[in-house]
Amino acid sequence: MDTLTRGRRWAALLALSLGGFGLGLTEFSAMGLLPEMARDLLPTEYATSPPDAVAKAGWMITSYALGVVAGAPTIAALTARLPRKHLVLGLLGLFLVGTVLSVAAPTFELVLAGRFVGALAHGAYFGAAAILAGRILGPGNQGKGFAIVLGGLTASNLLGVPLVTSLGQSHGWRTAYLVVALVFALSLLAVLATVPTVAAAPGGSPRAELRAFRSPRVWLASAVVAVGTAGFFAVNSYIAPLTPRSPGCRTAPSRG
Repeated sequence: MDTLTRGRRWAALLALSLGGFGLGLTEFSAMGLLPEMARDLLPTEYATSPPDAVAKAGWMITSYALGVVAGAPTIAALTARLPRKHLVLGLLGLFLVGTVLSVAAPTFELVLAGRFVGALAHGAYFGAAAILAGRILGPGNQGKGFAIVLGGLTASNLLGVPLVTSLGQSHGWRTAYLVVALVFALSLLAVLATVPTVAAAPGGSPRAELRAFRSPRVWLASAVVAVGTAGFFAVNSYIAPLTPRSPGCRTAPSRG
């Protein structure tokens, strides 16, 4: 990594951070767009009872969460020997495919499937991208590398999610998620062009990855995070129907 120029190094870090930015968009924008999703995908239920339709549309968030839980340990174990750049490219490709499937899917059930597919890459991406960023920055900078990748998620929540949510509320949720797919495509191309190849960790194997679950501390940390995250999503999942819309905000007509 010492042969990288300063400009190439930061271009690679920004490419990895852009992937984190896309993760924030695809995960959190759905919370502000549940009424639009319910109106488009559940027109009969929405005409009868909008609150019930929005509640059912909450499965958009649940299916993504299930994909994260299923994909993170599985992909980490199965790809332990895969070079990190190749893994990151594959994960970004999975995000792109899942998002495009969600946008193109004509039914509620198929959109759920697309959300689940895209979410499989979520947890593994942060781990793989953080390792890449740490290697790019050099020894002793693993924490800084992870912070840069996670900074994309932070920027997404501060800037990207409000903008994409506003776009979805005015032009339809599918338009908003087309923008999300574009972000993933740009990140994939940027990683392909700027990030150097990094070998997998020596001695990596599915058995070595799963060995971590023998530690009670891992289970305790997982339980703490699970409880805190569940509380967060229980409220924020339905932030759109709970928060008054601005007078200038209009909802796109249903395609149903």
